[in-house]
Amino acid sequence: MIINKLLNIEMQLSQAEKVIFGNEKLVMSPEERRNIEKSHAFLKEFSRDKVIYGINTGFGPMAQYRVPEEDLKSLQYNIIRSHSTGAGEPFAPIYVKAAMLSRYMTFATGKSGVHIEVMELLVAFINHNVTPFIPQHGSVGASGDLVQLAHLALTLIGEGQVFYRGELRPTADVMRELGLKPITAHLREGLALCNGTSMMTGVGIVNLHYAKKLLEYAVVASLMVNEIVASYDDFLAPELNDLKNHNGQMRIAQWMTNLAASSHRLLKREVEMYHHHEETVFKHKVQPFYSLRCIPQILGPVLDTLDFTEKILDEEFNAVDDNPIVDIETRTVYHGGNFHGDYVSFEMDKLKIAITKLTMLMERQFNYLCHDKVNEILPPFMNLGRLGLNYGVQAMQFTATSTTAECQTLSNPMYVHSIPNNNDNQDVVSMGTNSAILAKRVIENAYQVMAIHYIGLAQAVDCLKIRDQLSETTRRYYDDIRAIVPTFVEDTPKYEEVARVIEFLMNRE
Repeated sequence: MIINKLLNIEMQLSQAEKVIFGNEKLVMSPEERRNIEKSHAFLKEFSRDKVIYGINTGFGPMAQYRVPEEDLKSLQYNIIRSHSTGAGEPFAPIYVKAAMLSRYMTFATGKSGVHIEVMELLVAFINHNVTPFIPQHGSVGASGDLVQLAHLALTLIGEGQVFYRGELRPTADVMRELGLKPITAHLREGLALCNGTSMMTGVGIVNLHYAKKLLEYAVVASLMVNEIVASYDDFLAPELNDLKNHNGQMRIAQWMTNLAASSHRLLKREVEMYHHHEETVFKHKVQPFYSLRCIPQILGPVLDTLDFTEKILDEEFNAVDDNPIVDIETRTVYHGGNFHGDYVSFEMDKLKIAITKLTMLMERQFNYLCHDKVNEILPPFMNLGRLGLNYGVQAMQFTATSTTAECQTLSNPMYVHSIPNNNDNQDVVSMGTNSAILAKRVIENAYQVMAIHYIGLAQAVDCLKIRDQLSETTRRYYDDIRAIVPTFVEDTPKYEEVARVIEFLMNRE
């Protein structure tokens, strides 16, 4: 990242998201073009009479074998074709687009020695939303995402398949249609394209984007559930939360306080409780359950984790994750392990743990609303029909609970599951892409639970007829959900409405 800042080519993740999610066009700067052309020219001259890994040697354990001059171009094609061995479901185009942008950023520094046509075709693919078919399984995340990035490289040489306008098509056909030409192997294009952390970083960036939305939804839902039960508002007081010293906790408390400013549902303890009382048993809960009262303490660590994950992904996205590294300033080529994915792997493990805890919180809040003997103000399962005949959201809870349980199992770490391979050349690996994929699954699950919780929140508001007493923000969310799932009394299948709420939450700006 320091190198990239010195070269003035750093891209903030917020800018990257505009390209990935907003279809903003990627434009190669004159400085980036100069970096790439100078790096390629230097490497071409420097490598004439020297032994350099992956240019005139084999790959991995095969590096001990020198490759003759007449086979050097074939060597670059061979790594692409031989490593296109992925399996399983393909990544959705949004994740591949993010990976392509991450690969672009590595090459833009001029530390890889690739030919400019690689960059030009990457830009064309990104701007035309041409996304390579890349299976999810194949990477151990240590010599980079070799298998997944080989599938990316395969399309850049005009082979394999790509998604274009919603269809999976032969790459050659799409390139012809768009007037694009495949790249040619020059020096090390095959190795450079395959050798890096771009797949796990791309998936990580998309994961972070959706995780940040989930945190916002969790904060709003947590305020709404406290409005529904008319909690005392002192659990948000800065005089209480600031004493814990944790930045995330204080920010969540302040965030909720700001959102609650227009609410007419939260109670003041000094008004309701701090005077003489004759009751021996209080009908209204003096303190609600932890899932309602401890929001800053539970979501605070989630916020802090997302902040640190963003820092690491920003650094990795702007990093040079190739090997070997071509350095014009010192006039040499360095061999090392910048392709190793431990940073991303560790962060994806932490991210999925944080989102699982957030999901557990949402599931427990939903349970609180479902359980009439616990909340003591709502009918069982927020059932607006006839008890025994109708069932409200009873069956939705099964889905929320089972999905949360899956998140808990998926939260076991990948970071510590290194398995040596590649004839023990790769004897300590990161499993970074696996970690990112599991985090992706946890996040997708979290949206399912969140959607069900929001349907339950809206139903609870209707049970108590308190829409007009909600804060401006929670009332707006209530209206949005009700536009998708109207108030229901009779039992009807809800799976399509749940799916629409999931889509709304994931795509909401």
